[in-house]
Amino acid sequence: MYRLTSRVAVNLLTFSSLMCFLLILSAQTSEAKNSEDIRCKCICPPYKEIAGQIYNQNVSLKDCNCLHVVEPMPVEGKDVEAYCLRCECKYEERSSGTIKGTIIAYLSILGLLLLYMVYLTLLEPILKRRLFGHSQLIQSDDDVGDQQPFANAHDVLSRSRSRSNMLNKVEHAQQRWKRQVQEQRKSVFDRHVVLS
Repeated sequence: MYRLTSRVAVNLLTFSSLMCFLLILSAQTSEAKNSEDIRCKCICPPYKEIAGQIYNQNVSLKDCNCLHVVEPMPVEGKDVEAYCLRCECKYEERSSGTIKGTIIAYLSILGLLLLYMVYLTLLEPILKRRLFGHSQLIQSDDDVGDQQPFANAHDVLSRSRSRSNMLNKVEHAQQRWKRQVQEQRKSVFDRHVVLS
């Protein structure tokens, strides 16, 4: 059991290390500004018979104005200045490296959660059957019977001490709680005895 658990831990560690390496690599390759990371956006309202439009160009901050971004110019002559005064131009910059890093981190966490789900649904029941056998699980269900609620507390404690896996300890506490709840249900519904 310890070998399989350590293998899973090593695999998860390797997977997370690989994702961190890819994250660092993508951050280094995107340090140079990509032309898609910067743009100038000009919003021009309607002017005379011309409908309002939005213009986008990949230009630098100093060239972010109507004269460099609005192409083709819908007006001619002296109307150009009046048209450009109505346009509102904004320089926009984004970090595609941060976006990529966030997506990689999100997918890494999602992958780890999926691996953990596979472990819980497939491997854990197989390990429990191998270690404790099917007969012990049936016997623990038969122990509930009409005994006193804490009659086999010593056995439960000794079994929980012998197991080193935390999941097994939690499972035993849950089984003990279920037995206590079932005993309480019997006393309330069958025997009509309520604790005061």
